Amino acid sequence: FLLLPLITFILNVTALGAAYGTAKAGTGIAAMSVMRPELIMKSIIPVVMAGIIAIYGLVVAVLISGAVQEPVKYPAYKGFIHLGAGLAVGFSGLAAGFAIGIVGDAGVRGTAQQPRLFVGMILILIFAEVLGLYGLIVAIYLYTK
Repeated sequence: FLLLPLITFILNVTALGAAYGTAKAGTGIAAMSVMRPELIMKSIIPVVMAGIIAIYGLVVAVLISGAVQEPVKYPAYKGFIHLGAGLAVGFSGLAAGFAIGIVGDAGVRGTAQQPRLFVGMILILIFAEVLGLYGLIVAIYLYTK
C-alpha cells in the first residue's frame, strides 16, 4: 500500500501539465486579445486541448483506484504495474501539457499578426496532444496485464 500515494502523485502530474498548458496558452490569449479581440474564441483551442490532458490522468486514476484491494489480495507485481501505468500517463501528460502551453502561447500571438499561422498551430497542437494520448494507451495496456 506504500505505492498508492506514489501512484496518486504520478497521476496528478497530468493535472500539473494541463494547468501549465492552460496558464501558458491563457497568457498568450490575453496578450493577443488586446490587438485582435475578435479572435478570442478561436484562440481558446489550446486551452481546451490542455484540459483534455488532465482527463487522461483521471481515466487512469479511476481505473487503478477500482483495482486496488486489501494488502493480502493486492500482490506487489500488480502494484508495480499500476505504478508503471501512472508513470506512463503522468509524465507523458506533463510533457504534452508543456508542449501545448508553449505552442499555444506562441501560436495565438502569431495568429493575431498573421492569420495563416492558425492551421499550422492546430497541427502542432495535435502532435503535442498525441504525446499524452500515447501515455494513456500505454497506461491502459499496462493496466490490463
